Amino acid sequence: MRRPVLLSALLLLLAGCSSASPDGGRDDAGHWQPRPGTAWQWQLSGELDTSVDVPVYDIDGFDHTGATVAGLHDDGRKVICYLSTGAWEDFRPDAGRFPESVLGEGNGWEGERWLDIRATDVLEPLMAERIDMCRDKGFDAVEPDNMDGYKNDTGFPLTSDDQLRYNRLIAKLVHDRGMAVGLKNDLDQIPELVDDFDFAVNEQCAQYGECADNKPFVDAGKAVFHVEYELPTDRFCAESRELGLSSMLKKYELGVWREAC
Repeated sequence: MRRPVLLSALLLLLAGCSSASPDGGRDDAGHWQPRPGTAWQWQLSGELDTSVDVPVYDIDGFDHTGATVAGLHDDGRKVICYLSTGAWEDFRPDAGRFPESVLGEGNGWEGERWLDIRATDVLEPLMAERIDMCRDKGFDAVEPDNMDGYKNDTGFPLTSDDQLRYNRLIAKLVHDRGMAVGLKNDLDQIPELVDDFDFAVNEQCAQYGECADNKPFVDAGKAVFHVEYELPTDRFCAESRELGLSSMLKKYELGVWREAC
């Protein structure tokens, strides 16, 4: 039996359908909280294509200007500022300001090394300046990357407590500047961090059978922006829809190409 139109619309909204407004809600402090299922584009390489019909864009904070962010706003989009907060990148303009003492093992990407996140006296002012840049360019939110060093071979004896402390520090720095913040991967600590973050960004949870670990974010009415790189969409989209994730297939270079669920 067909549902009444208004009831159907309400059910879709509550389910966090991808066509919902990107301005899905605000926390008590006024930070943006995108709804589960909100569609998005994640582009970190190549010439930015602003024509993808989605309400949220996630782009590199260093590579784009305030004018680019303003243009996306003019088109009705929310814009997330991608930053690496847990790893050093030798190609960033502030790379020379990181002392050798905080640089660890490579993280698998050329020119990148894990950071000693215990050294907050060194890292906090550097990260604060990066987050200031995102704010000054008009971004709505920050995606801090490499937020699970304690689970990797960083060259430092990082503990889960070190990671929780650092992740909460980054979240506070972002919130203090009036922006939303996403938890990148770090699935094991989601139950402890879901209240500190406004959304999540996940890579390859379907490939590793971990997508259900994102449920605390969805249950809290917060989007989980999810990508797979190696699985075809028919291997993960059904589960993604059931879980309320915002899922798509991307290539590792995170260029324009996308295949959304």
